[in-house]
Amino acid sequence: MVKKVTKLKTRPTLKERKRYIFFYIHTNRPLLFTEVKNAVEDALLNWMGIEKYARAKPWLIKNLWDGKMCVIRCNHKYVDDVKMSLALINQIGDAKVIFQGLRVSGTLKSGKEKLNKLE
Repeated sequence: MVKKVTKLKTRPTLKERKRYIFFYIHTNRPLLFTEVKNAVEDALLNWMGIEKYARAKPWLIKNLWDGKMCVIRCNHKYVDDVKMSLALINQIGDAKVIFQGLRVSGTLKSGKEKLNKLE
């Protein structure tokens, strides 16, 4: 007989509240995901420091990368810090870039729907 393993659920009060920041990158040449990821991580560390960076838990979502638009997930308390650090990026490699924040959403689904309405 195989015993069924029960998984303990975490309380809703202990779950992290996430926000998804949709942003567009204006540039004159196509960029690789790794270039953007490294630039964003460096900017976040420079602006927020190691402690705030660890609390914000930023994560670039690779599946939604299309060369110009990307999504970054972070803690709900650090959305403004993440947006500010993205605004400070003006060059990636030899390409000049401008990061334009499009929308902040609580779920990916609603964020995509709202972006489709804008277009």
